[in-house]
Amino acid sequence: MTYKKIIIFYIFTISVFFSFFAIRFPYVFGIRADQGASLADSSLDVSDGSSNANKSGNDSLSSYDGKPLTVLIAGDVMFDRYIRRSSEQRGGDYIFSCVNYLLTSSDIALANLEGPITSNDSLSRSTHEGDNHNTTFTFATSTAQLLIENNIKIVSIGNNHILNFGKDGLLETRNWLNGAGVRFFGDPYDDNYKEFQMMTKKIFLTFINYNEFGGDKKERVLERIKEASKLGGIVIVYTHWGDEYLPVPPRVKDLARQFVDAGADIVVGSHPHIVQENETYKGKKIYYSLGNFIFDQYFDDNVMEGLTLRLTINQDRSIDVQEIPVQLEKDGRTCIKGLHTW
Repeated sequence: MTYKKIIIFYIFTISVFFSFFAIRFPYVFGIRADQGASLADSSLDVSDGSSNANKSGNDSLSSYDGKPLTVLIAGDVMFDRYIRRSSEQRGGDYIFSCVNYLLTSSDIALANLEGPITSNDSLSRSTHEGDNHNTTFTFATSTAQLLIENNIKIVSIGNNHILNFGKDGLLETRNWLNGAGVRFFGDPYDDNYKEFQMMTKKIFLTFINYNEFGGDKKERVLERIKEASKLGGIVIVYTHWGDEYLPVPPRVKDLARQFVDAGADIVVGSHPHIVQENETYKGKKIYYSLGNFIFDQYFDDNVMEGLTLRLTINQDRSIDVQEIPVQLEKDGRTCIKGLHTW
């Protein structure tokens, strides 16, 4: 073989290897085909290496300031029924007026979007508990923009209400979120949207959803966690599980620990609408339920109290967790517990 042929052979081999690696691990290269993001789309800011970068071009994560990464994790957010009526009367920003600083003082805020964003008329707007459609939710199309304005840049859509308006409602939700620059994960239909990965402040993050009510197979979720863990970043598992208003069932505890065994760095739960116990298992934190964050449940102190977590993620991959309790107010606002803005 001539010297020229040897050079061509090696160039070909390297090209094939690079192509395979890019396809198998696209997030390492900041490439992702879903969530409307494409490297060919010059309108997207992908300078921070994240997929579905904020289309508005104001993504504050695009530069590294030398400080640890902070992630604020909240529980269930629901913008129909009384929350919709209060927002229409006082403005959407009013709902967040007590917690705006809590959300915006972190690099990223994350919550569970407990229903679809659609152009359909609300069926639950004026209902009461027990009425037909009282738990059939749809949120105003302005909700996605309201989320991003309050720094909720990532939402889980893996829950038991996201399909309240069927698959069409889900697709419309994805479109509104994409349009506002809100990233999402936990799609009940499309495996490409089950997780979300990004690189910011030199830290690689993977957000993985498990939805007990959406047909998720725990074996596949465990595989996703293992695959993400091999990439060397931080794996955050955000779940929708358990029994409403009741203590943590054994099946949930067992699964949470399996997630940690598979490589999760922290496991956070939603759905029960109350704050449940937390534990440290093999050095990793498990919060079984954060309760409500934005919701109109006022019938009991337990459902009116929620918990948020401020994660400080250091370059050595250690995570410091600060617990910040919140309280639902009967005017639709959520406030840091003990701190009210009148």
